[in-house]
Amino acid sequence: MDTLPTLYTERLILRPLTLDDAEGIQQQFPHWAVVRYLNAMVPWPYPADGARAYLENVALPAIAQGEEWHWSIRLKSAPQQLIGNVSLMDEADNNRGFWLGPQWQGQGLMTEASVAVTEYWFEVLKRPLMRVPKAAPNMASRRISERTGMRLVRTDQGRFVEGNFPRDIWEITREEWLLSQR
Repeated sequence: MDTLPTLYTERLILRPLTLDDAEGIQQQFPHWAVVRYLNAMVPWPYPADGARAYLENVALPAIAQGEEWHWSIRLKSAPQQLIGNVSLMDEADNNRGFWLGPQWQGQGLMTEASVAVTEYWFEVLKRPLMRVPKAAPNMASRRISERTGMRLVRTDQGRFVEGNFPRDIWEITREEWLLSQR
């Protein structure tokens, strides 16, 4: 797949990330409510050039290499405003990640975005399995996995921005996903 498509849901536009998204990410991302349960590789406090560095050095090269797929999340009612990010990664036990600006949390938007990219993972990329890690205390993220048919398969230890916590690994197979979408 050469070009990453724009995806649409009932309320959202998921637009492939570009360098032009740096300012929107820089505005929405560096909030404790967003980063606390993310992988400890995320710098905290978040640097003033953090979004640009992430796009230039991580996300955009991974997209170009066909190893990751990243979308900005935007409301259809305000498509100019980046409100979050959702990503797919071709890594063992880490196939989907996301974040959403604090003022948009708790409205079901991330579930909507997650369903769209999970569909892309299974129906376009034809992957057989999706595994998603998350900090065990992150109950909002856990509920997204539960609502989308995933099951907890393993718990180990993880390092997150807030500290060390149990890390839950959730999964769903392509067959399970396809059956759930009928």
